[in-house]
Amino acid sequence: MHKAALLQQKSRIVRYSKRFRVKPGHKVKLADIDPDFHSTHEDEAAAKGEIVTNQEKLRALQYRMYAENKRSLLVCLQAMDAGGKDGTVQHVMAGMNPQGCRVQAFKTPSAEEAAHDFLWRVHKAVGPKGTVTVFNRSHYEDVLVVRVHKLVPKKVWSRRYDYINDFEKELTDSGTHILKFFLHISKEEQLIRFKERLNDPTKQWKISESDYLEREFWDDYMKAYEDALRECSTDAAPWFIIPSNHKWFRNLAVSQILVEHLEALKMEFPKPTVDLKRIRREYHRAEKEEHKRR
Repeated sequence: MHKAALLQQKSRIVRYSKRFRVKPGHKVKLADIDPDFHSTHEDEAAAKGEIVTNQEKLRALQYRMYAENKRSLLVCLQAMDAGGKDGTVQHVMAGMNPQGCRVQAFKTPSAEEAAHDFLWRVHKAVGPKGTVTVFNRSHYEDVLVVRVHKLVPKKVWSRRYDYINDFEKELTDSGTHILKFFLHISKEEQLIRFKERLNDPTKQWKISESDYLEREFWDDYMKAYEDALRECSTDAAPWFIIPSNHKWFRNLAVSQILVEHLEALKMEFPKPTVDLKRIRREYHRAEKEEHKRR
């Protein structure tokens, strides 16, 4: 491709990291954010090439992080039911090597977990240096579902914003990079996806008794999310609100943001710990002996 064409292509690329990032302390109104937004791409076919490129870059960047072993990445995914958390893991993280990437889902706390502070089980799940960890739901459930269903008093859950910010700062100070994505779908889109689950035997296992019960609390959840996004989006651990009615656009935006962040780290492969000249001599000696045996 000619240089002029490359420059023109770059100028058309929208930086979703800037467009969808929640500024610290900025008031969020989810009703004003269009979950149908899909930028300059008309459909999945138009975005597919960029998505595939991002997947390939993520594969290479994750390998470099694993080899460098100096820092880690924590990706938090939050959404309403059927919002696309599993799909994001499947389509964005698919190319990563399982040796250095794992997914942690947070469900109702066990008896042991409930006997500790709400961040106890979360801290244990954060991966070591060199790894990528994806939280499918996260510690934010403790300022969302517990608030909506009044599982703890307001004086308890309202203090948790500061606890979360302190916890995430501790992680980032220790070399863990944190990117948090709220996958924003409409209530109408959720119902469409519920119908798909009902009609698709391969998805019926995802159906929960609570699906339609939770829909009744939609407005309460939106308010809870708005407050969490405002209170806990920081420079070091930002939130991104991703329009997600179009699954393909969700994959495009999330993958682009991940690639941009990881490329900015300028990760390097470690220097060899052995004498390469000596190893090469040993290799050539072994090669000659092998030829003699043939």
